[in-house]
Amino acid sequence: MAQGPFAPGHLGELTQLVPFDMVDEALAETRTTQSRVRDLPARVVVYLLLAACLFPELGYAGVWRKLTASLTSIGPATPTASALCQARRRLGSAPLKWLFDLLRGPAAGSARWRGLLICAIDGTTLSVADSPSNLSTYAKHRCNNGGSGYPQIRLLALLACGTRTLIDVESGPAGVSELAYAPRLARSMHPGMIVLLDRGFVSCELIAAFAAAGAEVLVRYTYRRNFPVLARHSDGSYLSTLGSTKVRVIDAEIVITTSTGRRSSVYRLVTTLLDHHRHPATELVTLYHQRWEIETAYLELKSTILGGRVLRARTSQGITQELCALLVTYQLLRTTMTDATDSQPGTTADRASFTIALQTARDQLVLAADVIADTVVTLVGTIGTHLLANLMPDRRLRTRPRVVKRAISKYNAKGTVDRTTYKATISIDVLAPAEP
Repeated sequence: MAQGPFAPGHLGELTQLVPFDMVDEALAETRTTQSRVRDLPARVVVYLLLAACLFPELGYAGVWRKLTASLTSIGPATPTASALCQARRRLGSAPLKWLFDLLRGPAAGSARWRGLLICAIDGTTLSVADSPSNLSTYAKHRCNNGGSGYPQIRLLALLACGTRTLIDVESGPAGVSELAYAPRLARSMHPGMIVLLDRGFVSCELIAAFAAAGAEVLVRYTYRRNFPVLARHSDGSYLSTLGSTKVRVIDAEIVITTSTGRRSSVYRLVTTLLDHHRHPATELVTLYHQRWEIETAYLELKSTILGGRVLRARTSQGITQELCALLVTYQLLRTTMTDATDSQPGTTADRASFTIALQTARDQLVLAADVIADTVVTLVGTIGTHLLANLMPDRRLRTRPRVVKRAISKYNAKGTVDRTTYKATISIDVLAPAEP
C-alpha cells in the first residue's frame, strides 16, 4: 500500500493491472504531475476517477469513502466535494486518454477464424448531464415528442470479438453520424483481421479505407442494389465490385426452426475475402453472427456498469475525462476476465460473467485488497476465482423476438408479444444469382 497522502490511490485488486508506476508514467508523459504533494495528489485523483466508474450511483465524496474504508488506521484525508471537484479539474483528461491508449487492444484469447482476428464496429449513444456547458457541445436527440431528456454523446468502437476487449474508440456529438466517425478507426486496422459491419456502415469509401489499411471486411448489404456478376463460384457466391473495391457477394437464406414453427430471412453479405476455397460462403454467413458481440459489450457498459445512468460530469471537458475513465475501467475488467478463463484450458471468455467481475472488483476495492502484487504474479486473483467458480454454461443456440421488454408507455401498442426464449436449429442455404 502506498503511504501518506498517496494511500487512497488504488483500485483494489485491479491495481495490479494499472499499477502505481503506470499511472505515474501517464502523469509524467502528459505533464500533469502535481508540483506540490497535498491531500489529493494527481495519482490519487486518477484512481478516484476509475473507482467512480465502479460506483456510478455515488457522488465523488461517496467514492472517496469507498477508497478509504479500509484505511482508517492511517487517518486518510477527508476532502470536501468542492476539493474533489477542483482536483479533477486540475488533472484534466490527458492522463486517462494516455492510459486507455496503453491498455486498449485485443486480449490474448480473442476469437479468430481461419487465422483472422474477428472484430466488429458499431456505434451507440450515451446520455450526459443536462447542463448549459454540456448543451453547448452535445445536443438532445430529436424525436416525435420534441427531443430526448438529456444531451447525448456518440461512441463508436472497434472491438475484438470473443473477449469483447476494445481495440479503439471514437466519440463526439451525437449529431454527427457513425459513418463520419468510422474512417478514423482505420488507424487501428492491419492485415490479419476481419471487421464485421452492419447495414449502417455500407459505404464504398469506408470499405475501401478499411481494405487499404489491410483489414478484411464482412458487411451486410441491402437487396436494393444489383451487383454485376463478374465470376461465379461453386459455393454460390460471386465476384463483383463495390466502387473501386473488388468484393465477393453472398446471398443466403437463413431458416430458424423452433417448436412453434419456422421463420426465414434472406441476407446479402459483401466481403473483401475473394477466395471461396479458403473462406467458404456458408462459414462467412455463420461468422457474421458474431457481430452481436459488440452489442453485448455496449450492454455491459451502459446497463451493467452505468445502470442506465447518465454520465455525471456537467462540463464537456469533464465528460471527456469521465468517458476515458469508463473505457479504461471496462478494459481492466475485460482483461481480468480473459486472464481468468485463459488459465483454464478449453474455457472461452464468453463464459465469464461480467456482472460477477464488476461486483467482485467493487468488493475488493472497499477492502483495499491485493493492491500490491506478490513477487509471483498470478493471473487468477480473487476476481478470477469468483469467475471460474461461477462460469456460465456454453452458449446455446436460441432465438428470441427482438422487442422492447420495458416500454416507456404502460399501454401495449402492438398487442400481445411472445417473449419466450426457444431452443432453435438454423439452416443456411446460399442462393446462387440468377442467370443474366
